Amino acid sequence: MARAIPLRKADDPEAQSAPGPLFWTRRFSLTARILAVNLVVLSLMGASVIYLDSYRKQLIAERFKLARSEALIIADALAETPRTERKPLLARIGSEQSLRLRLYDAKGRLIADSFQIADEPGFRLVDPSGEPWTMRMARGIDTAMDRLVGAPPVPDYVEPAIATADAWPEIREARGTGEAAVRQRLAPDRTPVISSAVPYGERGEILLTTRNARDIVDKVRAARQTLAIIVGVALAISIQLSLFLARTIIQPLQALVRAATRVRSGREREVVVPRLPERGDEIGLLARAISDMATTLRQRIDAVETFAADVAHEIKNPLASLRSAVETLGHVDDPALRKELIRIAAHDVRRIDRLVTEIADASRIDAELTRTRFEPVDMAKLAEALVAARAERGSDGTRRITLRKGKGRMRVAGDAARLERVLVNLLDNAVSFSPDGGEITLAIGHREGRVRIAVSDEGPGIPEEAREKVFERFHSDRPEGEDFGSHSGLGLAIARTIVTAHDGTLAACDRDDGKPGACLVIDLPEAP
Repeated sequence: MARAIPLRKADDPEAQSAPGPLFWTRRFSLTARILAVNLVVLSLMGASVIYLDSYRKQLIAERFKLARSEALIIADALAETPRTERKPLLARIGSEQSLRLRLYDAKGRLIADSFQIADEPGFRLVDPSGEPWTMRMARGIDTAMDRLVGAPPVPDYVEPAIATADAWPEIREARGTGEAAVRQRLAPDRTPVISSAVPYGERGEILLTTRNARDIVDKVRAARQTLAIIVGVALAISIQLSLFLARTIIQPLQALVRAATRVRSGREREVVVPRLPERGDEIGLLARAISDMATTLRQRIDAVETFAADVAHEIKNPLASLRSAVETLGHVDDPALRKELIRIAAHDVRRIDRLVTEIADASRIDAELTRTRFEPVDMAKLAEALVAARAERGSDGTRRITLRKGKGRMRVAGDAARLERVLVNLLDNAVSFSPDGGEITLAIGHREGRVRIAVSDEGPGIPEEAREKVFERFHSDRPEGEDFGSHSGLGLAIARTIVTAHDGTLAACDRDDGKPGACLVIDLPEAP
């Protein structure tokens, strides 16, 4: 039997250092957690970019409406003002409203300019070369954001060399449509300059208003600063969550790596692999899979070691007998004794050959069955053919085998040759324990999706306390009078291995009819 891996005690230092349960590892998968943590900041950044672009467009649209309304109101005021008083009015409005107002006649000649009339211009364009580096960085961010959102290019604001109306596209549009026309340009410091042209009066005169809307940039930058703070806080939280997430991943994985390394090195007889039962995510599934794998590996190693020890013990006996017979043969002159020694040596050779053959077959069964493709096998026909072949060969001696078949399908999914080997081993065992003239019953039935095969004999039976031992390898409880060494003790062990590989069971029990004798029962799932 393979040793069971013990549970870690509470005072074990490794148990105390193992990661504790985390509330969110019970419900959410690792993939969902990673996506949730990484998408928080990305979502905020994407939303902030979209919000800032929408906010900037909204401010520009509102300022366009304001420029159009201002131009119409000023044009109406100029139309109601005597011509001699228009220039002072332009100067006063331009200074109070931070505007530059220009009047053009019907031929496009400049009549009046508020910057030239007033003592102080309504606004001054900022020279970016004299600004601090922070402002240059802010303009660089403005340009990068415009490229990021794909904003359409805006022309630079340049005063025309010749102060005529034809230098302004908005004036040409206003003349053509008879309505106010608005244009946007960028000042040297990348702030918006909004101009609006509107015709007024009956002489075809044009009013051109110009405003440097620096407050739009200030508002957008203030909003961007607020959003940067929010994104920065979210980034800090995201980093902490990522570190927390990494701890939930890395710590248990490190524990699994340490356990796997100890298993690989093989220096420790029993290695405790943490199963992390509190985790319901992929890490927990991995931990339990590795733990089960380590347990199965240890069981297989123990089984191989036990099997190797049993093989050495079983082969040692006939080898010792053979060596004794060979060594004695050279010192014996009696022909009868020499003949007996030769017979013993030949028997031991056959016994060793049988043992080697059975051992090789037993060691190959597991590997071969894992690669075998199962096909539907009719167990009733297989048993019928086997019983007929044994009767034809006379391999059962004076014993007789009776086949009893039930109703229904008797098909199972499996390897026909290996299933036949199971029946051969069970019948050989029954024949060896049955008395001369005894009857062996091979009954095949079907019930609730299972196929049941029972092999009963009229021998001494199997005591209840020994019904599991008979399936152990090299079990040597043989009937009296049987030639020593004629059986390897692997027949029932091989049969159980094959049945188990077919998802079935093989067990010893009492006969169904209550008569004395042994009964070995195979239970296999029905083929779909």
